[in-house]
Amino acid sequence: MRGSFDFDSIEQYRLFLRDLFTRLNRGRRERLLEEQRVLRNLPERRLESCTRLEVTVGRTSTIRVNNNSYSVESRLIGETLQVQVFADHLDLYYAQKRVDRLPRLRGKCRHLINYRHVTDQLQRKPGAFENYRYREEMFPGSCFRLAYDELKERHTQQLAAREHLKILAMAAKEGESAVTMALTELCGRQPITAQAVEELVHAQQLPSPVTDVGVAAVDLSSYDRLLSMEEVAYAM
Repeated sequence: MRGSFDFDSIEQYRLFLRDLFTRLNRGRRERLLEEQRVLRNLPERRLESCTRLEVTVGRTSTIRVNNNSYSVESRLIGETLQVQVFADHLDLYYAQKRVDRLPRLRGKCRHLINYRHVTDQLQRKPGAFENYRYREEMFPGSCFRLAYDELKERHTQQLAAREHLKILAMAAKEGESAVTMALTELCGRQPITAQAVEELVHAQQLPSPVTDVGVAAVDLSSYDRLLSMEEVAYAM
């Protein structure tokens, strides 16, 4: 099994390990019982399985945890967060309330940037977008990249960045899938603009028009004939 990745999920891998250790420990049952008889009672309070940190949200709407960068909501810029670092995730708390849960990054000097967190900040300085440190994270799909390339062909770098950031803000607000569909429809057919994307997104959200259904008048004569036939049959 060494080096194998043939598991559909982490939970499946955990179940495999549990079954493996159960089988391995069957022969150690008697010794385990000997040890249990001399074990002390468990502590009244469960030991913490996390490390607690305090971090301040920087001007770029990011925090640093264990030499890795994570983005958070822009409303938290300048605030201090309490971070609980678990084995596979981080819990972020502000004012005694959990505001986010993020997957924990492995290694150092890595980053996890969500465009929804930083778009508002970037829109204030669109000229800095081209040299933005995490610019590659601002393309959630290939159609966003293609749209930005097209915008740069038709506009100055700053205007292209401004339009792209408007489209990103729309994806954060209206839904990424709706904006993706709009961009896919526009690519290669007409010039891409934030306004054109917005119009298509809103058109997708409009309810379908009600179809007029024609209902023919009911002919009751056949029903009358059926009743007459039943009356004749009953009389006979």
